Amino acid sequence: MIVRDLNDARQTNRLVNADGWDSTRLLLAEDGMGFSFHITRIHPGTSHVFHYKHHFESVYCVSGTGSIEDLATGQVHPIKPGVIYALNLHDKHRLTAETELVMACSFNPPVTGQEVHRADGSYAPAAEIEPVSETA
Repeated sequence: MIVRDLNDARQTNRLVNADGWDSTRLLLAEDGMGFSFHITRIHPGTSHVFHYKHHFESVYCVSGTGSIEDLATGQVHPIKPGVIYALNLHDKHRLTAETELVMACSFNPPVTGQEVHRADGSYAPAAEIEPVSETA
């Protein structure tokens, strides 16, 4: 059984900070679950283009408001508590936060915790990333 506290995890290298957002990786590839699970906070007034070419992602909005735009179609969907979106086609998208968005995210294949967004908004394939060990 794996039990982790979000606030405790934020005090370790499981908290990843980036320009306009942060993500606490509660489950990583090393946990052996077949997916990773994160709580991600998108800072208010920011907009981010992501394109997960090698991962599927599902995202559930816990709190806040914003929108997601499918960059292939231009279709924009409002994001608010209770909304989920799933990037089942490796959809290139723009996520915009009106207020702070708190999102529960799941990735398949799981991330290792060492990923860095490339210029095109993607992560490298999992096979190219070294796993991270949890440290305080």
